[in-house]
Amino acid sequence: MSTIHVDVVSAEESIFSGEARFVALPGEAGELGIYPRHTPLITRIRPGAVRIEKADGSEEFVFVAGGLLEVQPNSVTVLSDTAIRGKDLDESKASAAKLAAEEALKNAKTDIDIAMAQSELAVMAAQIAALRKYRQKK
Repeated sequence: MSTIHVDVVSAEESIFSGEARFVALPGEAGELGIYPRHTPLITRIRPGAVRIEKADGSEEFVFVAGGLLEVQPNSVTVLSDTAIRGKDLDESKASAAKLAAEEALKNAKTDIDIAMAQSELAVMAAQIAALRKYRQKK
């Protein structure tokens, strides 16, 4: 079976680099599925889980807080400010951050404060959903 090279990169480090049979992730307009020899594409991605079916059949999950996706026929590159391996996700920290974002939203006084709190809340909700999805697959 053919494979495609996948790189998932955060602002701090390379999170995943390797060969894969398939990649699924949350595109701006909906869920994207990418196989080898996919049509070239550049798009924004939403916060959520990147699921990588590796060449050996095992799966790797990575949470991304949004970012950019570049697809070429033989490679996929995911660029995100924040990317966390599924095994490193911490539900208690994510839940606490979600509660803090909800509180910030209640106390927001300006449109900018509201937008920032809503953005943080969406990222934390997506992180919790990704964590639960990761745990179900294990």
